Amino acid sequence: MDNNFNNLSLVQLIFKWKWHILIITLVAALCGAIFSSSKFITPLYKSEAIAYPANISPYSDESETEQMLQIINSQSIVDSIIEKYDLWTDYKIDRNYQYAKTYMMLEYHDKIKISKTPYEAVSIVVNDKDPFVACNIAKDILKFYDKKVAQLHRDKVAEVVNMYARQLEMKQQDIDNLKQQLANLGTNYGMANYVGQSREITRAYLSGSTRANELMQNLEQYGPEAIDLENKIIAEATTYVDVKLDYEQNLRFYYSDLTYSNIVTEPYPADKKSYPVRWVVVALCGLGAFLLTILVLFIIENRKRFVPAEK
Repeated sequence: MDNNFNNLSLVQLIFKWKWHILIITLVAALCGAIFSSSKFITPLYKSEAIAYPANISPYSDESETEQMLQIINSQSIVDSIIEKYDLWTDYKIDRNYQYAKTYMMLEYHDKIKISKTPYEAVSIVVNDKDPFVACNIAKDILKFYDKKVAQLHRDKVAEVVNMYARQLEMKQQDIDNLKQQLANLGTNYGMANYVGQSREITRAYLSGSTRANELMQNLEQYGPEAIDLENKIIAEATTYVDVKLDYEQNLRFYYSDLTYSNIVTEPYPADKKSYPVRWVVVALCGLGAFLLTILVLFIIENRKRFVPAEK
């Protein structure tokens, strides 16, 4: 057919140049095997920890898992890991470089992946050239997380504890003032106790004491005030006990040593590298060379289509 391209079929092309294609593909695969070795690419070892959040309450509409992710990715925890393991040296980044922090964050989040699993747990995957360092980083991220949450809770509970402490102090002052007023009535008018005073007046009348009338007048004049002071003291004491119970409960939380993660998968030092996967590199190099070679040969075989015929 005149409209058909005058070229070889793909099978014919491959058959014609089979030895060239085979040699180029094998050479590319061999190069991939060589350049993916540890002499050219630093091997990385992976360590993973999986944990569920515990003993925390979510803020707003977030879940406990999302809160855990936010805290683990906080800058304070990232900086703690960087400084403890001197990742500046490990990642070969000069601290004095103008954009050192930017490159460090890119490298950190490339080597350390924090994500949520389908089952609402948190996965911490760490890649490092040293399998023991990778394992320890995964463990320490969870330890720093526990410390961070504990500090956040302790700071908030401290505010509540101080509030209750001030309230208790004020209540105690109120009770002391009421007791002092009642004591003054007792000292000046013998009205320390209304019930007891009534008994004293009764005995005075029965014994014919001359103070009976005086005690009766004091009872009529200051008795209601004494009763009122006694009731106020009882009410304030009851409130004091309730506040003290809340104070002691928050104080227990303040001094508690809780953990905030349940580790379901402990990280361990890997005995086999996770990067690079040499067979993948070799396969991709061989396949890429194979396809590129066919493309180049196709262009060579059909060059007349791209070069105008000489007149």
